[in-house]
Amino acid sequence: MSGDIHYETHGLVRLITIDRAGVMNSLDFEANDRLTELWRDFAADDRARVAVITGAGNKAFCAGADLKTYTIDYATRPATEFRRRYTDGPGFGGITRGLDIDKPILAAINGYAISGGLELAEACDIRFCSPNAEFAHQDINWGFHPCDGGCVRLPQIVGLGNAMEMILSGERIDAEHALRIGLVNHIYPLEELVPRSLEFAEVLASRAPLAQQFAKEIMRRSLDMPMADALKLESRSFYDLGQTKDIEEGTTAFREKRQAIFKGK
Repeated sequence: MSGDIHYETHGLVRLITIDRAGVMNSLDFEANDRLTELWRDFAADDRARVAVITGAGNKAFCAGADLKTYTIDYATRPATEFRRRYTDGPGFGGITRGLDIDKPILAAINGYAISGGLELAEACDIRFCSPNAEFAHQDINWGFHPCDGGCVRLPQIVGLGNAMEMILSGERIDAEHALRIGLVNHIYPLEELVPRSLEFAEVLASRAPLAQQFAKEIMRRSLDMPMADALKLESRSFYDLGQTKDIEEGTTAFREKRQAIFKGK
């Protein structure tokens, strides 16, 4: 069961499915390592423009770490190995820490997104969910706090007050609440969630990939910059895009009133 992570090709889109429904799609070390490999493959593949990640079944996107196996691993593995594989590595789900991917990533949240599972969703760029989705950082109930980006990303996504409420209480919120505070972008019926997510991913894949990559970099890097420096970064990035073949194609397609075909060059 531990290695059940599926990677499917849908044109320029890649669909990643955590298929561990028997444990609410929680991740043990092996599954976490597999996800890390797949994210690296996605980042390096020029034919892959957008990724969608979801969970198998109709109950959970990802319920966080598989605590039984994590507890065993923590107790039986040398501290240096635990640190190498997890603490100093790319974090939970392979993308929460140390692996910046400048391609669009969409989470299709089909149920529980709890603790590490919510941090995995927070590390994505866009989040869609089904009506049965529930979200929580429950770490505070067990004596610790989020350690894979929750304390950092959640305030950026939903604002400090909403993040404080969720993280300091450990209480769950439902899909409507998540939509209201901006944690998710849209709610779709469960049976439509993945098809709608893939459909939107295809729209993203038709857009200029270099412009998307540069824009993601600006948004990520400018968060802790003074406004003047952030505006300079944006202006410089726009100048750099002006030297690409994609912008030639985009402006030519506009003049010719046709759909642009971008090559990422």
